[in-house]
Amino acid sequence: MSKPSTAERPPVDLTRRPSIEELRAVIHPEGMLQRRSAEHWAGRLYMRRISLRITRVLSTVTVITPNGLTYLMMLTGVLAGVALVVPGLTGAVLGALLIQVYLLLDCVDGEVARWRRQTSLTGVYLDRVGHYVSEAALLTGLGLRAADLFHREGTHAAWQWAFLGTLAALGAILIKSETDLVDVARARSGLTAVEDSASVPRSTAVAKARRAASLLKFHRLVGAVEASLFILAAGIADAVRGDLFFTRLAVVVLAAIAVLQTVLHLLSIVLSSRLR
Repeated sequence: MSKPSTAERPPVDLTRRPSIEELRAVIHPEGMLQRRSAEHWAGRLYMRRISLRITRVLSTVTVITPNGLTYLMMLTGVLAGVALVVPGLTGAVLGALLIQVYLLLDCVDGEVARWRRQTSLTGVYLDRVGHYVSEAALLTGLGLRAADLFHREGTHAAWQWAFLGTLAALGAILIKSETDLVDVARARSGLTAVEDSASVPRSTAVAKARRAASLLKFHRLVGAVEASLFILAAGIADAVRGDLFFTRLAVVVLAAIAVLQTVLHLLSIVLSSRLR
């Protein structure tokens, strides 16, 4: 027997806490967690299991809105970037933990919206802005961390590292913008949203390069979750070494990836059928 569609669902009773099974049927529809292009690996691996239970608790807490949760997600992402400025391993640990909270809220806001039937264009827009702001804040925070703002007496902050962190942040924003602007360009031309099949470049050489990059997945390092774990690993190595060598190496690596991916992603879009 097929499951009832969202339109056939009975009115939501916000005074009764749903069971895990009824909640899962609505907020994790069949096939959702299998969509690798839409679901983060951490969501599939563990976070959706946690968010399911948090959403169940929030299902009857009407004072908290889905958009309110998205604003909180955005704030948490920014705080993760600020936390990186804290010297030593403490800053790296705080940044990684706050990004996990950010990811949790990123799951919960949509789940609460689906359960309460409060999905909206505003929510979609805020979610995208939240990702832009949070990833930029994290990479900028990494640059400030590498600049050693709380430097030892007699030394000066090395602002070239802050510049590289800002460059990485700009690249992360541009990569997301390049994807989102495809839909903007198509909408302004009266076209529908692009199909996944259109993302394959028309050039055989570019298509092969795209597949190779996809297999290596190096581009994911500029994402918030991956970057926070990379920064944490560098912080642990620095704690052992006693300086900022690995944090500064991380800034160089992430800035290089961000710049390279910005160019490659742009070429991939222009040489595909997404703008046709």
